[in-house]
Parts: sequence; C-alpha cells; structure tokens
Amino acid sequence: MTVNGFKLLEQELERLKTVERPNVIQAIAEARGHGDLSENAEYAAAREKQSFIEGRIANIETKLSYAQVIDPTKINNNGRIIFGATVKLIDLESDSMATYQIVGEDEADIKAAKISFTSPVAQSLIGKEIGSTVEVKVPGGLKEYEIIDFSF
Repeated sequence: MTVNGFKLLEQELERLKTVERPNVIQAIAEARGHGDLSENAEYAAAREKQSFIEGRIANIETKLSYAQVIDPTKINNNGRIIFGATVKLIDLESDSMATYQIVGEDEADIKAAKISFTSPVAQSLIGKEIGSTVEVKVPGGLKEYEIIDFSF
C-alpha cells in the first residue's frame, strides 16, 4: 500500500476508537434505559452498529499489521511505471485524456482516479515507459492507450 493509504487507515482506526466506539457505547447505554431489550429497536440498532465498528477496527488493525508500505519516490524506477505512479494516458480511439494513480487494493477508488495494481489497466501500465502504447482488455473489448507522462 502507499504511504498515504497507510496514513488514511491509521486515521480511520483512530476515529473509530476515539469517536465512533464511545458514541455507540453511549447509544447502547441510553437504549438500555428505555426498558425491555427484547423489543427495543434502538438497542438492536446500536448493538448492530457496535458490531460493525468492532469488526472494522479488527479488519484495519490486521491490514496495518500486515501492510507492506511502498514509497515509490525511494525506488529507482529506471524511467518505468511502478506501483504508486500517477499516469497520464490518452485513449487512442477517442483522444480523451485520463489520469490514474496505481495503488493498493484497499486504496482503490475509481471516483478518485485510484486504480488497484491488480486491475487490468494497472497491469498493462506497470513496467512501461512514456510514449509506450498499451492494450487493455476491458468489458467492451480492447482499448489502446498511449502513456503521455507519469509522476510520483
């Protein structure tokens, strides 16, 4: 995962432990005060939310403990695209431009133009140089892109 992705997970973990967990504990305590727990929808909802928060905390702690943080600025890339690169492409069919950052699976967010290193687009880009043309198998067939630039 990227350095930024690791920091974001750490921030989410801190928020879950210091804000979300205490809030849900308070909500459970308030719901208990409303009487019979077997027919208390607020209590059931608060317990469900607590379960989700605790599961997410455990999930993030596991990811952080096993994470391999890669800082691409400290790797000699020999002028080639590697993990962590932000790549500018041009679609050779439509002449439209696209920019993607190659990130870890947990960081991928297509709306933020972050694609997983396991995606077909990233797989076709890794190891290539500026000016290279790559073919990517997409659901609609084959797409051809030219690599315009990349940075870290």
